[in-house]
Amino acid sequence: LKPVSKKTSSGFLQVGVQVYGGGLWHTWFDRDLSIAGRVMVRDGAGGYDSRLVSIQDPIMRIPSLAIHLDRSVRESFTYNKETHLTPILATVAKALNGDNASDKNIKCAHHPILLDRIAKELSVEVADIADFELCLYDTQKATIGGICNEFIYASRLDNLNSSYCAVEGLINSLSDESAAAEDSHVRMIALFDNEEVGSTSAYGANSALIESAIRRIQSSCSNGSATAFEESIANSFMISSDVTHAVHPNYSEKHEENHRPELQKGPSIKVNANQSYATTSVTSTILKDIAKRNGIPIQEFVVRNDSPCGSTIGPMLSAQLGLRTVDMGNPLLSMHSIREVCGTDDVGLCVKLFEHFFEEFAGLDAKITVD
Repeated sequence: LKPVSKKTSSGFLQVGVQVYGGGLWHTWFDRDLSIAGRVMVRDGAGGYDSRLVSIQDPIMRIPSLAIHLDRSVRESFTYNKETHLTPILATVAKALNGDNASDKNIKCAHHPILLDRIAKELSVEVADIADFELCLYDTQKATIGGICNEFIYASRLDNLNSSYCAVEGLINSLSDESAAAEDSHVRMIALFDNEEVGSTSAYGANSALIESAIRRIQSSCSNGSATAFEESIANSFMISSDVTHAVHPNYSEKHEENHRPELQKGPSIKVNANQSYATTSVTSTILKDIAKRNGIPIQEFVVRNDSPCGSTIGPMLSAQLGLRTVDMGNPLLSMHSIREVCGTDDVGLCVKLFEHFFEEFAGLDAKITVD
């Protein structure tokens, strides 16, 4: 939501929004939408509490224009992100004549009827709301689909898919209580925000966050060496895990013919000669070895020479820290759509890969020699 989101047009209350990243915005039309995020609430003692809110009901919608009013959509659907992606919240008549009569003549940055709903969800007064960061989301829940129940249809699989797999893999690798105590390495995952808009933020990968965290961890178990941090980096290895493009059956020509990751065939290592991905022969060898010894299939992805290539936080962190890195991720269809698709088997395979990476990396790394 914009800092001043209150809009009215043609008898409707609307909510001003900003677009974030490179979404497939046409998929947001005619979806049942709501809001979620952070609200700063006054605590009554001169301070503020950060509260999380998620309204489950579909309180907003971006309606499409009837085909009768624009026949050109049969050939090309175009829209203006500023004017056509503004969701409707209510009709003016209902909002002003219903239970929320307090909306009348109140001048504020947001519709009072919306503030009332947010306050109700948090069990606070509207006057206690100081500010918020709220985003629209699709209220349709994730589901298992396909006639063989082999697909996951959900929002934000990019990149909750990788985040989930990393968390589960780390937890599973520590099922034996003695595992961490016997490991010469620290097992660590980092889940960053703002990757879709360049990662340059306090919570993004292009910040001091990861280096600061590693330094603090290292200092807690330091032997006093002045170069302990640098030695830790030299002995470390990073998996940069972000979903990759699965081959699309209706657009298979968009993929390089020998590098077409498929759903249900395991994670894919991503390689790019122009360093859009941080994978090297050394780092891919390590991951492939761990996968092979544990029966985990691995695919490989390379973009076509005549196609643009996306990137990940892998090259960024690898360059900042001098960290050995491999880029990999599960294949995904409909990337950046409001509803994305991945394979059910791939989730389990990726969890298993993370688990065995945490358990086996130190032993394997000791056997790797690089000039």
